[in-house]
Amino acid sequence: MHDEPIVGGLFGPFKLIRRLAVGGTAEVFLAAPRRGDRPAPKLVIKRPLDGLAQAGDFEALEREASLHSAIVDPHVVRVFGAGMVDETPYLAMEYIDGVDAFRLMRAKRAEQRLLPIELAVFIARRVARALLAVHTASDKNGRPLAIVHRDVSPSNIYLGLNGEVKLGDFGIARFSSSEAEITGTLGGLKGKFGYLAPEQIAGEPFDGRADLFSLGVVLGELLIGERVFPGSGQLAVLLAIRDGNIAPLRAARDRLPPGLFEICEHALEPDPLRRFESGDAFDAALAPFERSPTRELERELGQLVAWASDSARLAKQLQGRIRDSVQRMRAVLDSEPQPDSISPPSTEAARAGIPTLRPRASKRPTDAPSHFRTSDGRIERDVPFPRLLELVATGQLKPEDEVALFGAEFTPIRQIAELARHLLPSTTKTTARMFGPGSPNLLTSVPETPLLKLLAKLRCQRATGALFVTRSTGQQHQQRKEVYIRDGVLLHVASTERDELLGEYLVRRGTLSRAGLEHALNVIRDYGGHLGDTLADLNLVDATALFRAIRNQGRDRVAGLFRWPVADLAFYEQTEPGTVQFPLQLDLATAMMAGCLADAAEVLPDGAGIQPGARAAQTTERRERGTAPRSLQWLARHSEELAIVGRVRQARQTDAQLQTTSDAELDAALRVAHELSWIAIEGLPRAEVD
Repeated sequence: MHDEPIVGGLFGPFKLIRRLAVGGTAEVFLAAPRRGDRPAPKLVIKRPLDGLAQAGDFEALEREASLHSAIVDPHVVRVFGAGMVDETPYLAMEYIDGVDAFRLMRAKRAEQRLLPIELAVFIARRVARALLAVHTASDKNGRPLAIVHRDVSPSNIYLGLNGEVKLGDFGIARFSSSEAEITGTLGGLKGKFGYLAPEQIAGEPFDGRADLFSLGVVLGELLIGERVFPGSGQLAVLLAIRDGNIAPLRAARDRLPPGLFEICEHALEPDPLRRFESGDAFDAALAPFERSPTRELERELGQLVAWASDSARLAKQLQGRIRDSVQRMRAVLDSEPQPDSISPPSTEAARAGIPTLRPRASKRPTDAPSHFRTSDGRIERDVPFPRLLELVATGQLKPEDEVALFGAEFTPIRQIAELARHLLPSTTKTTARMFGPGSPNLLTSVPETPLLKLLAKLRCQRATGALFVTRSTGQQHQQRKEVYIRDGVLLHVASTERDELLGEYLVRRGTLSRAGLEHALNVIRDYGGHLGDTLADLNLVDATALFRAIRNQGRDRVAGLFRWPVADLAFYEQTEPGTVQFPLQLDLATAMMAGCLADAAEVLPDGAGIQPGARAAQTTERRERGTAPRSLQWLARHSEELAIVGRVRQARQTDAQLQTTSDAELDAALRVAHELSWIAIEGLPRAEVD
């Protein structure tokens, strides 16, 4: 790896002029041909860092080049091709003399000024046109490639000194000519998490509308000069994206031209079906807000790019901001009895070189011992903070039990914020009716009432409430899970089992090492007792992977109930869990299918007849289908065409959406669809869900 930019170095047929950027695995150079001026007098060379080249790098770069070659558009960075010099692969690309949109926004923030609205629109319209070319690209035989860029963000939007706007970096783009790959999530989740669409974050099928969502985020940031989605941590930002929380953009609504906020809001719809369908639709919607002649806007943008390219000026401005920030922090620290800890800076702050503070949850010293005292008088001393969290989260300590945290006075747990947030929801008395004689609206048991049947009923009725599931496991030990549902959607699942805590779940799935978990637990109090924020901020688990894992954890907690042959069930209507750090917002049908997969005891007879169910007509409504798994929605759409289960399996061989569906998943989908009355299966009792 080179510590200084290379000047005059030779690399195969190129002369490297200077290094433009360096990342964790690759570096980018401004270069020129050693002879002549082909393919261009100046170009960009992208190659792996010294010693980090891998076997598949050339194929990846060649694939990126092939993607670019399929897209011919003035607003897409041109790629000349991929090659090898000795054993080092490279990609040769068009050089845009200027800056990327991230650097332009950073320069404007340094001056605490906003980009002119018309220029923000100008940039967004050109990227929308680039995305139209990307999404409609075809191979040499005219077959659609269905390319999804997956990384539309300010750092991949290049702005030239002549006012040009170009979209680049197709390194993680996905393309396919088969329907299965178009609607799937091949290659996993990629891209910068703050710009990902909700369906990408959730691991659901996505298409080009995800890129248009990302462009909506970029446009919003260009307009208001700050993040569109609020949140102090990575998980909070991902939740804001999922829930469509664009509070910062909404707050700036009145200073935007009438109608422009609504366009941004439309682009940022959590539901992809409600967004712009194509880049040209997005472009057309923005057209009325670009009134000046194109040449005038190009000249104005070029002047701004030249201004933002002045590294010395920008460094001086940032230095002033850093100095002011440090002085303010010192003033705050001087007024406090004990210093706060300085956390790793956020991505935005790190790029700007600005340190950030993360206040500790409290000012009590963390090296003093902690003790707890239960309501029956039992005392345990010298208890580590992670152990206290575990005891509270599994219900072994109650709100009225007291803790002397780090040498402080004994205080009820419900009054200690770091611990209280982990209490089981039922112990916080979310309803006065709970636990009273005859208070549940439904009191039954398994196997008298199969759990699948009950969950189907709650989903179809769009119920809101709490389902408590308990069973005795001997030695006076009782397992308990609390399933909270809002409008028929899974909101939260609490469990008394230690191995179902988030850290243990991540370790068991191989997402987190045991050593990583122990390290996070050792410093968790610096993050207010939030394990998720701790893991994300320490980069022990990728934020988007963590987001999915938390949702999957809730799903799997419900699925585990299907293995309980005997259990007591009590449902309390209109019961809410109180404050939930991470609302799951998960379709109950997903948890029901996971439960059927966990409990493979009931197998549908092969060849059983299938007919449309009592609620088949309602499956045309998006609200009825919800975000149920793809195989389940497929059954709802094709119930009239399927006469027997065997034909379902036969259809899987020819239908791209079902080709990756296993027999077990198909059986689970059939069982759930039957219980939801989307289909009726011969030989099974008719579902009663109305």
